[in-house]
Order: sequence, then C-alpha cells, then structure tokens
Amino acid sequence: MDRAAKQGLVTGLNEIFKATTVVVVAHYSGLNVGQMQSLRKQMKQAGAAVRVAKNRLAKLALDGTDAAAIVPLLKGPTLIAYSGDPVAAPKIAADFAKANEKFIILGGVMGKTPLDANGVKALASLPSLDELRAKIIGLIVAPATKVAQVVNAPAAKLARVVQAYASKSDTG
Repeated sequence: MDRAAKQGLVTGLNEIFKATTVVVVAHYSGLNVGQMQSLRKQMKQAGAAVRVAKNRLAKLALDGTDAAAIVPLLKGPTLIAYSGDPVAAPKIAADFAKANEKFIILGGVMGKTPLDANGVKALASLPSLDELRAKIIGLIVAPATKVAQVVNAPAAKLARVVQAYASKSDTG
C-alpha cells in the first residue's frame, strides 16, 4: 500500500470515528472467510459495519476523536465494529461472540466513555432504538384507544338504558 492510499485510509477511518456513536474492538484470529462474511452481513443488516485495518493506521485515525480511548485495545489481529445506533454494533458483536469462540470482544467506546468487554455486553442487552421507538408508540397509542373507549362507553350505556325502557314499555 503506497503512502497516498494509507493517508486515504486514515482519513476515511477518522471520519468514521467522528461520525459513529459506538465502536467495538475485537480479536478475530482464527475466523474463516465465511464467518467474517457472516459477521459483515449481520452488521450491515443491523445498520452497523466492520472494518479491519492495520493497528498503526487505526491509531493515527483515532487521534483527535472521541473514540481515542480504544487505542490501548489495538494490539494483535483486531477488527473494529461501529454504528450510529449505540446498541447495534455491540448487540451483533456479542451475539456473534456467543456463536464463535474465536471472536473475542476486547472492549470499545460509546461517545467518550471507554467500555471493557462487560460494558459492551451490557450495551448489547439493551433494546435497540427501533425497539424503544415501538414501545413509545405503543404507550402513546394505548391511552388514545382507552380515551376512545371511555368516551364511547356513556353513549353505549345510554343506548342500552333506552333499549331497556323501550323493550319494557313494549311488554308492559
């Protein structure tokens, strides 16, 4: 790789680190091509991404970013998973680590907060933004349907009372 290509890679990684909410660092030594493709596919479906870059270049790209706390983790064959959703990358990484013992989560960073492996797993256990949005919409819609039921209830009761009087006067 020539110097211009390296500079382009560092610039691209720097933009990624500035734009993402969460970064997860993991060792991937021992994974085959199929497993890596599976990880990339799962990350992409969740709105996250995976990059493998030389540690030296990644350290240069981290300079001046909030994610600079992961620099000590960049030793050996590491990959970087990142996403704008604070839960997407950790969730996929944790699930993948459960299924593949050679995939070892080292830690990460969320905003400026460094995370150890347990911190990443704790983030993974949280609901995603889409799940939270669905819950909020459910909470908003539920009272509206209850209000409609309460508003309609007196009218329905009145109609039953009128019907009862009407049927009573027909028989009486």
